[in-house]
Amino acid sequence: MTLPTEMRHVVLDSPGGPEQMRIVTGPTPAPKPDEVLIRVEAAGVNRPDIQQRKGLYPPPPGASPILGLEAAGAIAACGASVTEWRAGDRVTALCNGGAYAEYVAVPAAQCLPWPEGCTAIEAASLPETCFTVWANLFDLGRLAPGESVLVHGGTSGIGVTAIQLGTAFGAKIFVTAGSAEKCAACLELGAAGAIDYRASDFLAEIKSMTGGDGVDVVLDMVGAPYTQKNLRALRHGGRLVEIAFMEGSKVSELDLLPIMLKRLTVTGSTMRPRTTAEKGAIAASLRKIVWPWFAQRRVRPVIHAALPWVDVANAHHLMESGKHVGKIILQIS
Repeated sequence: MTLPTEMRHVVLDSPGGPEQMRIVTGPTPAPKPDEVLIRVEAAGVNRPDIQQRKGLYPPPPGASPILGLEAAGAIAACGASVTEWRAGDRVTALCNGGAYAEYVAVPAAQCLPWPEGCTAIEAASLPETCFTVWANLFDLGRLAPGESVLVHGGTSGIGVTAIQLGTAFGAKIFVTAGSAEKCAACLELGAAGAIDYRASDFLAEIKSMTGGDGVDVVLDMVGAPYTQKNLRALRHGGRLVEIAFMEGSKVSELDLLPIMLKRLTVTGSTMRPRTTAEKGAIAASLRKIVWPWFAQRRVRPVIHAALPWVDVANAHHLMESGKHVGKIILQIS
């Protein structure tokens, strides 16, 4: 197959609002020896894309400056050292950047096959949230079957994934969400309980739902304003896992006593700066444990909207509105 020397991709004229993005023509990337080149059919829209667009989340050294952290499509070419994939294989991939484009080069270790029965749109919705939930809830959070979890942002891409993966694993998942309708959507996905944080105090509610015990793990993306309540929501030996801080990263006052008395663990991580080897290990775990759950229909992709990529600005507006339940996807081809 002869590859085009040029491709279309989204460019960011300057940090700012969604209108700063437009589609231009530029060079097609060449895969490095350990990479594959994917002809992109669909790409996911994620919160880190919003932060990068605003100039608050620069790509790591060596990563593509083009937006986009997950893509699905067929492999167009393989690097010289790649043996596990071949041209024509349909993959979904966690990208280091560059997914808002017709072609993206991705380390081969960060690719996974499309789950059985998935479309390109559905496959593209999986990597960022599945990698993040597995690394934080299962690895760092040490979730065990029979344990309980409180997930903030239950209808986000992370939230709908955490509900389903945690439930399939045998855990009891509680969530917070911003309306009665969103709470109902979480319950439909399998959550054991859903709290409308606009209508009630999530700490009082989670204590009530757990008979006063609290939960084993809190998966948080809100940050500073929730920190003290998150610690109080944990039971003895519990783990607080931070994956974002949408409302601030600095806690002005923090009572450490709950950490000491209940022997709590406070941890967290980001995904993008991890090494290819680390991301590859997560991919291997997902392929072995989680991907069969899709075939068994124990978990499913949750798509809120799929937009043509010429509407990339509208996709970002939708993400920032917070009105979505599940993933927002760009259709590239």
